[in-house]
Amino acid sequence: MNKTQIYFDNAATTKISDRVYEAILPYIKESYGNPSALYSLGREASAALRNARLLCSKALSCEQNEIFFTSGGTESDNWAIKAVAESMSGQGKKRIITTAFEHHAVLNTLKELAKKGFEIIYLPVYENGIVRIEDLEKAIIDTTALVTVMYVNNEIGTVQPVSEIGRLCRERNVIFHTDAVQAAPHIKIDVEKDNIDLLSISGHKLHAPKGAGLLYCRRGIELSSFIKGGKQERGLRAGTENIPAIVGLGEALTEISENREESNIKLAALSKKITCAAEKITGVHFNGDRTKRIPSILNFSFEDIEGESLVLQLDLKGIACSSGSACTSGNNEPSHALKSIGQSAELARGSLRISLSRYNTAGEAEYFAQVLTDIIKKLRAMRNS
Repeated sequence: MNKTQIYFDNAATTKISDRVYEAILPYIKESYGNPSALYSLGREASAALRNARLLCSKALSCEQNEIFFTSGGTESDNWAIKAVAESMSGQGKKRIITTAFEHHAVLNTLKELAKKGFEIIYLPVYENGIVRIEDLEKAIIDTTALVTVMYVNNEIGTVQPVSEIGRLCRERNVIFHTDAVQAAPHIKIDVEKDNIDLLSISGHKLHAPKGAGLLYCRRGIELSSFIKGGKQERGLRAGTENIPAIVGLGEALTEISENREESNIKLAALSKKITCAAEKITGVHFNGDRTKRIPSILNFSFEDIEGESLVLQLDLKGIACSSGSACTSGNNEPSHALKSIGQSAELARGSLRISLSRYNTAGEAEYFAQVLTDIIKKLRAMRNS
């Protein structure tokens, strides 16, 4: 089993599905034209771009002209937040409300805006990792420009009450943005029913290629130009479109929509198997709410363990996991997400994130459970020797 890589880090990135791979091949080798060109090769690429936009709009229950293609979730988050900040500051609205455990694409953008005079309010997420509507209700005042709360946390997998947040924001005339990068593979998103104004998605988290994402922007929300240059994306996001990756994004969202229920049932069974095994280990802490979560992300903290050592030992056994978000890899600081739910720095450093996909199997889960128990014993023995 050592020689076979078991990939349990799907929250970091995913492999391209066979269906997506087949869909993008023609736009790498044959229909490789620039979609802005007038000749037939360009028109083929342009048609593919329009079809991908249609597929994405169907997956989100929105209009095609509300979809803007980007390079991924980070760009989409940056664009949404900065555009609203720019638009609303002119109206004297400079308060932005978020949570303490957002993705760094959001947190670092807000830090930059704080230096420019914006007031950033960080809502608590409590021990279960879920925002409380009453806290948001108290935080919204007349100068509030934006609420940005991630749909699903990328480290502990908890699902936020997005529809309730959106409804409150709509009642208070506040713009609502959500980073739905981890939600899209597992939750049916309906931007109208959920009262979402702006939403970010990244292709490589849902079995599409790296290099393509989208920003949904509700009609009527002012979206300023993010990258200057040509007239791509209705003049708001310049640069020749990454047609293969965009085609893959549209195909991946469609494939997920068709198979989501079956996939989630399978993932829930795998998660239960892993959780049962992990919780037999002494000194283990399950992180986040046990029910209000997606089935693919599990996060445990182990007493008297260094998370990075655990990840490396698992890798030697052919298993890929992480000790936190891929965006913080190499940072010795404990996870900000785990600190936000009240975990001590020492315990947070002993965390392990397991993130599954529909390609994982029961056999892999069983092998992982066996190996995890042995490695924890080994590392604790080494620590105490």
